[in-house]
Parts: sequence; C-alpha cells; structure tokens
Amino acid sequence: MSYLVLARKYRPKTFTEMVGQEHVVQALTNALTSQRLHHAYLFTGTRGVGKTTVSRILAKSLNCLGADGQGGITASPCGVCEACTAIDAGRFVDYTELDAASNRGVDEVQQLLEQAVYKPVQGRFKVFMIDEVHMLTNTAFNAMLKTLEEPPEYLKFVLATTDPQKVPVTVLSRCLQFNLRPMAPETVRAHLETILAAENIEREPAALRLLAKNAHGSMRDGLSLTDQAIAFGDGALKEAQVRQMLGAVDDRYILDLIGSLARGEGAAVIATVRSLQDAGLNAASTLEQMTDVLHRMLVSQIGGKASALQLADEDTTIASLATQMPADEIQLLYSICLHGKADLGLASDEYAALTMTLLRLLAFKPKKMTDGSAAEPSKKPEMLEERPPPVPVRIQPEPLADSKTEIPTPPKAPTPAVPVLEITLLGDVWFEMTQQLIANESIGALVRELALQSQLISKETDAWVLQVDNALLANPAHAEKLQTALQTIEPNAKLQVQSGSVVDTPAKRLAKAANELQAAAEALIMNDPTVQQLMREFDAKIVPNSIKSIKLSHLTHPINTTEKEEHV
Repeated sequence: MSYLVLARKYRPKTFTEMVGQEHVVQALTNALTSQRLHHAYLFTGTRGVGKTTVSRILAKSLNCLGADGQGGITASPCGVCEACTAIDAGRFVDYTELDAASNRGVDEVQQLLEQAVYKPVQGRFKVFMIDEVHMLTNTAFNAMLKTLEEPPEYLKFVLATTDPQKVPVTVLSRCLQFNLRPMAPETVRAHLETILAAENIEREPAALRLLAKNAHGSMRDGLSLTDQAIAFGDGALKEAQVRQMLGAVDDRYILDLIGSLARGEGAAVIATVRSLQDAGLNAASTLEQMTDVLHRMLVSQIGGKASALQLADEDTTIASLATQMPADEIQLLYSICLHGKADLGLASDEYAALTMTLLRLLAFKPKKMTDGSAAEPSKKPEMLEERPPPVPVRIQPEPLADSKTEIPTPPKAPTPAVPVLEITLLGDVWFEMTQQLIANESIGALVRELALQSQLISKETDAWVLQVDNALLANPAHAEKLQTALQTIEPNAKLQVQSGSVVDTPAKRLAKAANELQAAAEALIMNDPTVQQLMREFDAKIVPNSIKSIKLSHLTHPINTTEKEEHV
C-alpha cells in the first residue's frame, strides 16, 4: 500500500476539523444554516492555509444528501453520502477544479463556461473552483465576467488566490471575499501534536516547536516538514535531529553571542562565529534567531511573554539575559540584525559579513566613562525654549463718528520664556572664541556641539578647562580636535574637558538671544498700525506661531535691542 503524506491524509473533511480559520468557518456556517448563499466566493491567503480545503467542504455542504439520502444544504456534511465521498475522491462530475496557473487562457475558461448551461447531473449545485485565479489573462477574466455576475441559480463560483492584488476589481466586486490568515506557531504546534499522537510517533516538544516556527504560518508546510523530519529521524522526532535537518542554530550559540555583545566582548563574538562556521550553520538563520531572542528579551523587560511556545526554563533564561542589556541597545541590535540579514548576500564570505554585522553594535555602543561606569544616555541637542502662541486679537469695528466709544488697545504679545542664564566673565571669553572658530569653519559636527554646549571653568596661561553636561560629548577624540582648532587662535592653549553641570554656555546664550529676538518681532507686528487696521476692518487674526524673525536662523551672536527691528 502506497504511503499517503500527512498533509493529504489529515486534510479536514468538515468545517469543524479546520484549525486557525475560525472567522471564515463561522461566516460560512451561518450562511449555510440560514441558506443565505452568495453565487461567487473568493478565498485569499498565503500557501497552505486551507483555500482549496474550504472550497471542497463548501461544495460538499451544498450537495450533501445526508446519511439517509434525504438531507439538504447543511453546514455539517455527512461525509458518507455519494456526493461527499465523490467530492473527497475527486470524481464528482458537478464539482470542477481549474488550475489557472496552467490553464490561464481564454479558451480554457470558455470550455469551463460552456458547461454552465447544463444543470447538475449528480448534485444539487454545480461548483466551479478556479485555483490561483490571479494567473488568468485579461481576456480570460473578461470572458467570465458576465457569467460570474449572473450565473444560473444552480451554479456557484469558488475562486482562490495567493495574490488578490492582481485580480481585477471587476471580479472582486462580484465575489464574497474571505481572507484566510497565516497560522500562528502555537496553532501549528497543537495540530502537529494531535496528528503525531494519532500516528503514535515519538516526539519531543522542542522538536515540534522548531517545526511550527519554520512552517511560517502554513499548515501544509508544517506537515511536509514533519514528514521529512520523521524520515530523517527514522520514525521519531528529536530536537537535535530536527535542528540539524532545518539548519537551525542551537540556542546556546545565540545566547552566547548576545551575552558577549552585552558585555562588549568582541573577541568572544568572533570566536562564536567561527564555531558556527565550523559547524556549517547558516549565517542568515543565526540573525533570524537572534531577532527572535531579542524580541523576547525586550518583552520580558516590560513583564510580558513574547510567545506561547516558550517554556518555563526559557522564560528564566531570557529574563536573565534581558537584565544584561538596556532597552536602547536591544532595539539597536534588533535593527542591526534585521537589516544585516539582507546584506549577507552582498559579501563573498557570509561569515565575515555576519561578524561585521554583529560587531556593528560595539562600534555604536556608548563609550565607558573614565571611572568605568556606563556613560549617561545622550541628551537632546539644545533647542529654543517653547513659547506660548500669540493671543489672537479681535478688534471691534470702528465706531460711528458721533460715538464716544473708545477702541480698545490690542494686548501686547506675550513675552516668551527665556533660559535662566548666569553670565560669567569666562563665559564671555569662551563665547567670543567659539563664534570665531565657527566663523572660520575650524570646527564642525560633534566638535562644534562640544564647543557650544560647554562652559569655560578656568583659564590659565596654557590650561583651559571646559565642563559639559553631556558625557558623550566629553570624548577625548572630540576634545583633541577642539584643542587643535583652538590652537589656531591661542597657540599655547591646552584643553581639558570634564563632565559636570553648566550654566553659561554659548548654546544657552544663543537660545536667550533668539528668544528675545522672536519676542521683539512679535511685538513689532502686533503693535503695527497697519496690522491693527486690517484686523479691525476685516476681523482678521494673526495665525499663532506664524511670526518668524528672518534673521533667527542665521543668529550667531546676541543682538542689541536697538537692532531688533532690522531682523524682523
């Protein structure tokens, strides 16, 4: 007797046997029970989720005669009458399946439609099932439109496709559409457990979890992989053998890699990658499994559980690993692994590409402070203080000539908040020095930010001490570049940068000057007689935040109050 693969042997015969598509089963069951039947159905979804299966069950439901031969349309076909057994065996003359992938032309469709004029021979309804309908040519689609819209009362169309975007809207509008969803890994695992129990096959839970995960939402793929694994394991499903068959990387490698990255041990990362190479394990699979573990780590940090497939011991391991890496590094490593997988094919050596991808985290990891403690997270760049929007002024219409009513004076523009700033003599020196370096284009990027965000604490003949509250800017490399630029003006200057709080920096001075300039611009507009006349005559309003100083974006030094009108 020939062997029947699991995917065919355990194909659902009724709606109650289907798993993972409860929303479709419920809708069809209710429609069949109330006999509110559409003439055309479209089932969409990825491979192996049950499109053909639900089509055959629907055909049996429409044509079932019952065990006693007296049944009618039902949501629970008996499976024993002539119609049910013939449809299951693929020999029911009133149920026709057309594979549009190999029969996509207008001639094949016309031959199918020619049968529509004849009433059913065996059953209650004729059912035309067209699989992969998106493969039909435009001419073929046009040929079936009229029949699809107004078929005979005894004819039902069932269309199935993995790519509904390629189906013309004229066809979509004539069908009742159901989207079959990809199976959840836990759903696949539970179904495999049921089938293997019925087959009396020895299995390990970890092996089933691997198979369910690698099914990628397709029940047929999961069953096909199970068939392969049974043959590979000589009738048993062992985790080690399934992992070897799938080329999946052992979890210990993944945990070692993430642990080494969390501790900043680049040499250990390289050694683990070499072990992967020696074992012949797939680099892409390594990155894919790392993203899965990183996802579970981040969910664990907020007290959740990422997957129903996780076991208790895995929860403990993931929770312990999650404490070794902050959330921002987990997010960064996740993004690096996700994008690095696409880059593997560009390299001549995928393991070298894997090493570079993983070490990328260490390249962007925050530097350690001199005392060995972790550097503080980078603060946002200094921004202008938030200002409340100007209050719209409503001016009453002009009074009549003989009226003694006075026109109310419009309120002044609100004064924006400015940073609290303590001016120091050394601050004046450092501000002028910084502006000169910027004007000469001697510094740029992070070095420029270091100069703007720092405060001059002390200044000796050859020793300048700067203090900055952003630990990342207090980088020796940045300080060295700033010192080189400073020596173009002060040749003997030696620069020392340290971390600490600041009150008088060039950035704070520029922010204060910008706020004052903006306040002057708003006051100038609000008190302008022409503007007041327009507001009075046309009941106009000034749009909040619409007043901008034309010199604000070019501000490099404080501007005197008497100069403000020139910059509005």
